[in-house]
Amino acid sequence: MNRMTWFEKGAKQLRGMFKSENSLIFNDNLETVQQYRERWRSIHIIYFTMFLISLGFSIIVTGVWPYLDKMDPTAGKEFMGFVVAANPFAQMIFSPLVGWWSNKLGSIRVPMIFSLLLFTIASAMYSSLELFSSHRKHWMLWSRFLVGVSSANIAACRSYLSAATRYSERTKAVSMISLAQVLGFVIGPAIQAAVVPLGGEGTWLIKNHLKLNMYTASGWINVFLSLLNIYLFFPKVFKEHRIAVKEAMLKHGKNNVHETWKEETPNYFSAWSLIVAFFVIVFNFMLLETLATPVTMDQFGWSKSESLWYMGILMSVGAILAIVTFASIAPLSRRFPEVKIMIWGGFFFMVLGRILFIPFYGNPPKTYDAVFKLNLTIYCDMASRNETYGMDFHHLNETLRSYDRFLNPASVRNETAVRISTLSCGEDLLGCPNSQEWCAYTPRLKLSQFLLGYFLTAFGYPIGVTLIQTIFSKLLGSRPQGVWMGLMTGSGCLSRVMGPVFVTYIYEEYGTIWTFTLTTVMMAGCLIWLLSFQEILNPIDVKPTVEDEGQELKEITRFVSVDLNEIEQQD
Repeated sequence: MNRMTWFEKGAKQLRGMFKSENSLIFNDNLETVQQYRERWRSIHIIYFTMFLISLGFSIIVTGVWPYLDKMDPTAGKEFMGFVVAANPFAQMIFSPLVGWWSNKLGSIRVPMIFSLLLFTIASAMYSSLELFSSHRKHWMLWSRFLVGVSSANIAACRSYLSAATRYSERTKAVSMISLAQVLGFVIGPAIQAAVVPLGGEGTWLIKNHLKLNMYTASGWINVFLSLLNIYLFFPKVFKEHRIAVKEAMLKHGKNNVHETWKEETPNYFSAWSLIVAFFVIVFNFMLLETLATPVTMDQFGWSKSESLWYMGILMSVGAILAIVTFASIAPLSRRFPEVKIMIWGGFFFMVLGRILFIPFYGNPPKTYDAVFKLNLTIYCDMASRNETYGMDFHHLNETLRSYDRFLNPASVRNETAVRISTLSCGEDLLGCPNSQEWCAYTPRLKLSQFLLGYFLTAFGYPIGVTLIQTIFSKLLGSRPQGVWMGLMTGSGCLSRVMGPVFVTYIYEEYGTIWTFTLTTVMMAGCLIWLLSFQEILNPIDVKPTVEDEGQELKEITRFVSVDLNEIEQQD
C-alpha cells in the first residue's frame, strides 16, 4: 500500500511537470485567458525547439566515430574531435549575434525559421556524404558546422522564455526547457541505438549512390523533425507574449520600461560566475557524450554496433533518471535555497562522478594492432572498387594466419569472401589500439566504475545546469536577455568546442588517468568557487519601491486561481 502511495505521488508530480498551466491568475490585469493560452503554447514550442537542437547534436555523437571511420578510415580520432567540436564552435560564434538579432527585431520568429531551415539542409548533407566522391571527412565537418550555426537559436529561445514567464513561473519553465535540452542530449544516442538494426550497409535510397543505414538515418530523422518545427513557428501557431516586463513594471510602480530596467541592475560578478560555472559543467557532461563510444570500445572490447546499442540503452536509462531529477527541482527549491541545491545536488555529484572514472588498479585493457586494422580496412575499400593492385598480400597474410584467415586475390570480387578473410574489414579486431601507448600499461576502466560514474552525472548535471540558468535569468531581471543568453549559450558552446578537441587529444595521447584527473580538478575548483561566493549568487525578488505601492501589491497579489475549463463554459 505504501509503495503504491509513493508511486501515485511520483506519477502525479511528473504529470504536473508536463501538463500546461491549468489555472489563470486573472486579477492583476496583465493578460487575458486567450493571451495566457497563447503564451504557454509558445513556451511549449520553445521546449520542443530546444529538444530538437540538442537532439541534432547528440543523435550523431555515438555514431560519428564509426561513420567517419567508414567514410574515411584515415581520418583518426583527433579529426573526430574536430567534427564533434564544429557544431558548438559555430554555435559559440553566432549565439550572441542571433540573440542581438532577436532583440533588434523584438521578435524571434524570423531568426527561428531561418535557423531551422539551415538545420534541415545541414542535417540532409550529413546523411548524404556518400554522394561526395572525395573529401568526405571535410564535408562531414562542414555539415556539423552549419548545424552549429543553426543551433545558435538557443540564445533566442532562452531569452524568449525569460520574457514570456512570470517570476514565479521561471524556475519551473527553466526546469522544463533544461529537461527538454537534456532529453535531447540523452535520447539522441538512444535513437541512434534504435536504428542499429539497419546495419552499416543498409538499403539504397538512390541506387548505387545513397544508402539509408544506421549512420545516415539519424540525419534524416533530424530533417523530418525540423520541418515540423518550422511549421510550429508560423504566425497562426506561434504567438509571442512578453509578460516579464509587464510584471516588473507593476511591481516597481513604473509606467516606463526603461525606468523599470534601471531598478533591476544585475550583479555582474554573479552573472559572470554563473557563465563560467555553466562552461565547466557542460564541459564535463560533453566529456561523456564525446568519449562514451571510444572509451567503451577501447576499455571493454565492444564492437561498433555493441557500443552504439549498449550506450543507447544506458543513455535511455539516463533520460529516465533526468526526468525524475527534474521533477525534484521545483519541490526542493521551495524548501532550500536554489544556490545550495545547485552546489550540493549538481556540482558535488558531478565531482564524485569524475573521480569514479579514474582507474586506480588492475590489468590493462586488451589491445590490437592498429596498423594491421587500417591495412585491412584499406584493402576492403580498394576491393570494393576492384583496385587491389599494389597491395602487399604477403605481409597481410602473415598476420592473418594467426586468425586462421587468408587473402586470395582471385576472390576480390566476392564481397562476402573479402569480409570473411579480412575479419569484417578489421572490425572484428576489438579492444584498445596499440597506437595509444598508454593502453599497454594503464589499468582498464571497470564497467561498474563507468556505470556508477555515469549515473551520478545523470543526477548531477540536470540539477546543476537547470539552476544555473534559473538563477542567471532571475539575476538579469525583466530586461531583454538576448545578448546575455547568447553569452551563456556561447559559454556552453565553448566548452563543447574545447571538450571534444582537448579531451580526445588528452585521452588518445595520455589515457584515462590524465583525462579524468584533469576534469575532476576542474569540477572541484568550480565547486569551491561557488561555495565561496554562494551568498551573492542568490537572486533577490523585486520589491515595490514605495510603501503605498507595497500595500497595493499585497492587495493585488491575493490571486484567485480559476480553472480555464470553467471560464470556457461561461464564455
